[in-house]
Amino acid sequence: MSGARAQARLDALAKPPGSLGRLEKLAARLAETQGREDPRAAPRRLVVFAGDHGVVAEGIGLWPSEVTTAMMRLIRAGRSSSAALARASGTELVLVDAGSRTPLDGGGDLRVGPGTRNLAHGPAMEPAQLEAALALGARTARQAAAEGIAVLALGEMGIGNTTAAACLTALLTGASAEAVVGPGAGATPETLARKRAVVREAVERARPLLHTDPRAAIAALAGFEIAAIAGCVTEAARLGITVVLDGFVVGAGALVAQALEPDSLRSAIAAHRSAEPGHAVVLAALGLDPFLEWELRLGEGTGALLLLPMLDSAAALLRDVATLEEAVGG
Repeated sequence: MSGARAQARLDALAKPPGSLGRLEKLAARLAETQGREDPRAAPRRLVVFAGDHGVVAEGIGLWPSEVTTAMMRLIRAGRSSSAALARASGTELVLVDAGSRTPLDGGGDLRVGPGTRNLAHGPAMEPAQLEAALALGARTARQAAAEGIAVLALGEMGIGNTTAAACLTALLTGASAEAVVGPGAGATPETLARKRAVVREAVERARPLLHTDPRAAIAALAGFEIAAIAGCVTEAARLGITVVLDGFVVGAGALVAQALEPDSLRSAIAAHRSAEPGHAVVLAALGLDPFLEWELRLGEGTGALLLLPMLDSAAALLRDVATLEEAVGG
């Protein structure tokens, strides 16, 4: 179902056209992502992709890589912000370790590797690792489809991943390092200056590859969890699953998906615009209009989770409200 047809349906309901404001826009977009006038907001699942980044060695933030695994344990134990919000919104939470340095429970066959290399000194990953991470994300979307999931919210966890996200954003949009680099999980003036310098130099090295070998250019800057997000976004679009994007890092994954498969954002909804400056650049490049402006910058899928109860309302609007014709005729 097109967005225009969904809006026509909304305009025909027993209420003044447009009287429910942004909720109507959300309902129209939800219907568009699923191609039906009675879209579903459930069953739904949050997938948090995790991975570590060698660039942390450059002192681009306040936290060591060990925090990635510590937060993964907290998510697994149900005591993270994402876990609490998932419970509150009736959302299943799945944690996927795409490439942490210290895997939980010995890892498994889903991991691409023990974190990326330091992108400040060379490619973050090999092209084959990029393909493996994309395949991991696609597999996650196929599993969700097989289990009847209607909505996939996407989140991430990975110390250092806002640096990788800033690199990818600058590479794929042409924005400057200054426009896309923010504090991430925390920064001092010194760490922020180092982060900008790392992004600027890494993007300059990768940019010549963008038109001749775009996958190699992306592999030089990406994280395993970011590439897995890209693969998940692309496959979810193919399968007709609504994807709710979280913040800056997830947005960078969506940018990768768009660069590799231009039609891969057709089932995506942007939950919010985060406080990270690069996120506005990402959303503009994706052509997505976010629904929340709450100054969020945590990640973990928390912003996406906050939108999910509104999807319930949006679906109910299209499904349960009578048309004006039905009201007058009845």
